[in-house]
Amino acid sequence: MAKIHPTAILEGNIELDEDVEIGAFSILQGNIKIGKGTKIGNRVSLFHNVEIGKNCEIHDGCVIGDAPQHLRDSGKNGKVVIGNNTILREYVTVNRGTDFDKNLTYIGNNVFLMAYSHVAHDCEVGDFVIMANAATLGGHVKVEHHAFIGGLAAVQQWCRIGAYAMVGGLSGVNKDVPPYIKVAGHHIEAKGLNTIALKRNNFSKEDIELLKKVYKKLYLADTLLEGLKEIEKLYGDNIYVKHFVEFIKQSLKSGRGIAVDKTLRKLKQRLKKPANGS
Repeated sequence: MAKIHPTAILEGNIELDEDVEIGAFSILQGNIKIGKGTKIGNRVSLFHNVEIGKNCEIHDGCVIGDAPQHLRDSGKNGKVVIGNNTILREYVTVNRGTDFDKNLTYIGNNVFLMAYSHVAHDCEVGDFVIMANAATLGGHVKVEHHAFIGGLAAVQQWCRIGAYAMVGGLSGVNKDVPPYIKVAGHHIEAKGLNTIALKRNNFSKEDIELLKKVYKKLYLADTLLEGLKEIEKLYGDNIYVKHFVEFIKQSLKSGRGIAVDKTLRKLKQRLKKPANGS
């Protein structure tokens, strides 16, 4: 049986599974469905169409399902779906999807959104993603599973963050971030392979070493396309390499491009420069 504080307001089609808790002064308005064991804190607002899975924690002050922050769309048919075992800390905001996209903002399973982080309309956040305090996703952003986004980082609309990638704090993400790598900076730059995350998630030593080779081949190639062709030829059978290559191909096709390793670019230029006296 659900436990609802007497000061909470529930209006509309509200479905609460077993052991759901609704805290003081929380407001649920619209078509709201909450799975077993989920705890809704105090002063939480759930609006319009929101579905939250099992055993989630929605902490004080969160606002989920409010209208998109977009001048051309009110999200009339928009929805927010949140998976199981996901935690939203204090004052996280999640906007519902827009009618001109897929009408859906999706957050997966085992996600951890720290205080004041923001997920805008039509975003897709994969499983086991972590967003640190005040990290922000613009509209239509896609974050693949096990990615980490540092505090106060801002991701521009339509960008993608690859699986197991790490975005440093205070970073400005204006290009796609390929899987398995680290990026940082006001205008992000690639900073090598995210080896700590790969080790923590039981990638084999062989796969990690292979991805290191792939990373260097990509950024030391004359062009990204040439690098991708060589990588496919040499290592294309590896499942992680396949994902890496396909992700970057999509980024180049979209025109957004990817974060570049300027350190390796400078090294490449020095290697190509003729020696003195030659």
